[in-house]
Amino acid sequence: MAATTHTVTNQVPPLVGYDVFAADRALSEAVERHIEPGVLPVAREELGALGRSAGSAQAQEWGAQANEHPPVLRTHDRYGNRIDEVEFHPAWHRLLGHAVAAGLTDAWGRPAGHVRRAAGFLVWTQAEAGHGCPLSMTHAAVPALRTDPALAAEWEPRLTSYVYEEGLRPASEKAGVLFGMGMTEKQGGTDVRSNTTRAEPLAGDGEYLLTGHKWFCSAPMSDGFLVLAQAPGGLSCFLVPRVLPDGSRNAFAIQRLKDKLGNKSNASSEVEFDGTWARRVGEEGRGVRTIIEMVAATRLDCVVGSAALMRQAVAQAIHHATYRSAFGGLLIEKPLMRNVLADLALESEAATVLAMRLASAYDTDTEEERAFLRIAVPAAKYWVTKRCTPVVGEALECLGGNGYVEESGMPRLLREAPLNSIWEGSGNVQALDVLRALQREPQALDAFLREVGKARGADHRLDAAIKDLLTELADLEGIEARARRLVERMALVLQGSLLVRWAPPEVSDAFCASRLGGDWGAAFGTLPHSLDLASVVARARPVAD
Repeated sequence: MAATTHTVTNQVPPLVGYDVFAADRALSEAVERHIEPGVLPVAREELGALGRSAGSAQAQEWGAQANEHPPVLRTHDRYGNRIDEVEFHPAWHRLLGHAVAAGLTDAWGRPAGHVRRAAGFLVWTQAEAGHGCPLSMTHAAVPALRTDPALAAEWEPRLTSYVYEEGLRPASEKAGVLFGMGMTEKQGGTDVRSNTTRAEPLAGDGEYLLTGHKWFCSAPMSDGFLVLAQAPGGLSCFLVPRVLPDGSRNAFAIQRLKDKLGNKSNASSEVEFDGTWARRVGEEGRGVRTIIEMVAATRLDCVVGSAALMRQAVAQAIHHATYRSAFGGLLIEKPLMRNVLADLALESEAATVLAMRLASAYDTDTEEERAFLRIAVPAAKYWVTKRCTPVVGEALECLGGNGYVEESGMPRLLREAPLNSIWEGSGNVQALDVLRALQREPQALDAFLREVGKARGADHRLDAAIKDLLTELADLEGIEARARRLVERMALVLQGSLLVRWAPPEVSDAFCASRLGGDWGAAFGTLPHSLDLASVVARARPVAD
């Protein structure tokens, strides 16, 4: 029987069938800016293909399925044998396979590799964020392994492969592998030097047996892991393969999977080592120094991943407002809604521009850029990941009740939003890391100040903010207690400098007026009404084909 009272009107069409890369002007302009002309055509082509895939109905369905059917732990087979396997929905494997084939674990050996990979990571994880964890750790393991040339020669080609092969087999039999990481323990958390996992040397050079536990070990289905353990010479870094060369399973007991707030598609586990074979990476007693480059690379991915979540949330909010009518007109035409959308768009563009600038520093790889990264990565990780949750929450509110239901995808974004501020060190850890750099590595501050100084004289509010920052840096009294305030100002000044140099005037003007000039309220949607907010919103609008 026809439901004559049920006429559907004023509902927004889904944001689907569009190029996620091309529709993101801030990102596509950053790629143009940071990739040399000889490589740019190839990069544009690969990112466009990935963008169209990310915006397809198929990828969106994979993302929904991977989260509706989270991983399942199988500790034993039907006969009682310990197997410690994690089963994933086929959608998870399709997402990972597409990502690996797009080069999202290959940055270290190809031209403009870090910018290309960061842009691809920002594009593809908008379809589904959870599978970004193994991609990030696999990518980030490369610099740690390079401290041991023999290990790097054996493992790096597999880590940077464009072939994804699921299942546990000896790494030598696979065309490509994934890596995880295990540092955190129950008693220590971020304080990894309090780890109690023991490493007993064997007769073979660099070989050990591990005994202990890891409280958080993400992606336990991976082929290998970099872990920290206490060797006779102190805390050291080790490579733990899941399957040994003879085909037998290494001792790697997965005790349970974490039931998390978000990140449902990704398996995070507690694991026990009991006579687990491992190979030392780097020197005994220098585990933190060995693994620190992996940590830095994953921290950058936290920035990129948060920028991706913000971009997708803002795109959904602007798309909704473009089609939804209320009170006699489209939402996007209402001055107050336009203010909210413009404010969100500013936060998203500032995050994207900063993330891509950091990626370009990895590609340049000069002493100056390495010094810049030392202080800019933790500052960016602190600030951008903290801005992600309020941005996504406000974007969800733009959709009203429609955004509060699972089918919109917005609740999944909101549950995912806090993760990157916790993973690889929470806010206090990042702020204290910036302080360490300020106190121990003066060249890092010099490089940072030279970077922000490139925009001096272009905007009086930025100039004033730089002056205030220098005053604050000169006063070290009570520096730890005000570390968050200092790092926040550093991140904002850096974002302002980048936007003044590279963004359209309407974007940089609005950012400097609000974030640096103080003409802003405590909530989004409180920008000065005299700004060109319509242009800011139009720039951020995702346009479907």
